[in-house]
Amino acid sequence: MSEDHRPNHARRRFVLATLTGAGSAALWTLGAGTQSSQARAAAAAAERVSPNEALAKALGYTENATKVDRAKFPTYMPGQGCDVCRFFKGTPGKAYGPCQIFMNKDVNINGWCASFAKKT
Repeated sequence: MSEDHRPNHARRRFVLATLTGAGSAALWTLGAGTQSSQARAAAAAAERVSPNEALAKALGYTENATKVDRAKFPTYMPGQGCDVCRFFKGTPGKAYGPCQIFMNKDVNINGWCASFAKKT
């Protein structure tokens, strides 16, 4: 064994710098709570189902159930809507909430689609 056991300061500086950089990158990735209200609103809107999406079109999704094309979707009945559908997992009092049919993207509580199934 060698009697010269001096600490390797360069190695310590490298490890410290690497860990500090990794921590900074993690905070930057998470946003560290600095996201603006506009950015949060834009992100929320991006997670909403658009009636123009392929699945939404196929199921006749509309954000206003009273505007369902009854010729195309004769199963629609007045009173049906996302707010009383078993696939809707939203919070009472909020205008939008997640729907299992649309991979938990948000739908309007006043909306409707052909997958409607009344909550029991």
